[in-house]
Amino acid sequence: MVTKESRQKVRVKKHIKIRNRFAGTAERPRLAVFRSNNHMYAQIIDDTVGKTLVAASTSEKDVKAELKKTNDVEAAAYLGTVIAKRALEKGIKTVVYDRGGFIYQGKVAALAEAAREAGLEF
Repeated sequence: MVTKESRQKVRVKKHIKIRNRFAGTAERPRLAVFRSNNHMYAQIIDDTVGKTLVAASTSEKDVKAELKKTNDVEAAAYLGTVIAKRALEKGIKTVVYDRGGFIYQGKVAALAEAAREAGLEF
């Protein structure tokens, strides 16, 4: 009998492979994205010291107030602009994009494109 791995296990395995390829540094930190059923979360992380430099999510009060829904493509695009603005305020211009094992389409791609348009380079 052939058994199928759950999507969560497949995503985690992909994420581990991706994380082995690159890490965020002080010069070029990592933009990590996580997507749940209800919200999206984005963090800019310096892996050399293990510190989150900038964070944003659709569950924050001021971000949530601007959105109709917190789990659609428009919310992801808005979150991309928010994280990019916060990063530029802290002086972060270039990042490494960590899609967290998620497929680069839909919400994950919308967040990345919006962050690029708002001024982040990756």
